[in-house]
Parts: sequence; structure tokens; C-alpha cells
Amino acid sequence: MRVTRFALVAVFLAWAPIVSAQTVDEVIEKSITAMGGRAAMEKIKTRSMTGTLALATPAGDIAGTVEVQNAAPNKMRTVIKADLSAFGAGQLLVDQRFDGTTGFMINSMQGDQPITGNQLENMKANSFPHPFLDYKAKGVKVTLTGKEKVGDRDAFVVVFEPSTGSPIRQFIDAESFLPVRSMVKITTPQTGELEQTADSSDFRDVDGVKVPFSVKLTNAMQGVTMTFTKVENNVALDDKLFSKP
Repeated sequence: MRVTRFALVAVFLAWAPIVSAQTVDEVIEKSITAMGGRAAMEKIKTRSMTGTLALATPAGDIAGTVEVQNAAPNKMRTVIKADLSAFGAGQLLVDQRFDGTTGFMINSMQGDQPITGNQLENMKANSFPHPFLDYKAKGVKVTLTGKEKVGDRDAFVVVFEPSTGSPIRQFIDAESFLPVRSMVKITTPQTGELEQTADSSDFRDVDGVKVPFSVKLTNAMQGVTMTFTKVENNVALDDKLFSKP
């Protein structure tokens, strides 16, 4: 009887880590639930966000404004404005647009130009309101690679590998299951290849869905912190907003 009991305990202990382990699909579904649930998220067809930004430079932060607009399935527009007159450069305007197929950037400092190559492919691979919702339908390969620290908190690391564009490392908080960080390599003619990190925080409820009101973007060249003050879902957005003017 003692041998039998020991054998049962050994079997239980051997299986315990497997039973408690979470699959990548389970982690992603828990994250969807934490953000408000699939049904609530799929009701969102457009979003408009406005706020302020701080552009980090060796001479100090430069203040500005930011507007972000999205429309399903993957249209996006980001407008950044800042006053660079203290640096002898006048007004900065960056207006980046993607209509689902083509991208275009208006840039007061570097000139207007189409978005091409890897940057365009990354935009095509994205989806709104969140890429977690349709990664299976789009044939994206996902892998759970373990846990890493984001600040002082543990986070699951999920790697998304779309058919086009760069792989994305998504960090999902191990307690709240909110997506708190993403890392992706971006290649542009001006900068070459850079790894961009986006840290999301200050999640607030907007129409039953959690939205980060603070996003910090960092790479080897610069850092930008966007603090949103107004977020609206399902607002009327003209398709012209996402196309080349």
C-alpha cells in the first residue's frame, strides 16, 4: 500500500506542472477577457484619441500634441505636432496615414513620401481594434516563450509571426493579463533597422473596453511618451483621413 501511495503521489507531481501550465491560446484569450471581452471589442469599428506628447532629446523634452485615429480592419492615422522654434527648426508636423493598402507620410522636416518596405508590411499585418482577436484567421504563428520582467512585474512573452512584416514580441502581465509591452523591428530608409518598444499603461474603461491612456515608444534614436486625454469609440471617420491627401 505504501508503494502504491508513493506511486500515485509521484504521478500527481509529475503531471502537476503540465496541468497548471497555460497554453499560448489560453494566455491570449485571458488577455482579451481582461481588456473587456471579445464581444465588446468586436463592436468597436473606429476610435479617435487625442492628447499630448513629450519627445525626449539630449537638450530636454519637447512638448507637443498627438492625434491617433483607427478604423477596422486596419486603417490608421497618427498626427504629431510640436514647436521646435527653440531649436531653430520651427513647427514640426508628422502626419502618417495608412488606408489598409498604401501608406503615406507628411513630414515638415524630412519631406512628404510614401511608406514602403518593411514599415508598410508591418502596417498591413496590424489589425483594429486589436490583433489578438483575429490572429488565427490571418494565419499568424504564435509561440509562448516563457516569462520576463516588465518593470518589477512578471509578464508572459508571446511571439507573433505574421506572414508579412516583422515578428512581434508581446508582453502580457501575468496577473492582470493586460498587454503592457510590445517589441518589433522596423526598417525605414532614414533610420535603417531599429527595434521599437511600446510600453502601455494607465488602462481605463471606454465603452466596456480597457484602453491604455499612456504609451511610451522607445528605440535607439529617440523616446516619445504619449498621454491621451480623450478617447472615443465608434465615431464617424471619413476614409479620406487615412489616404494620401
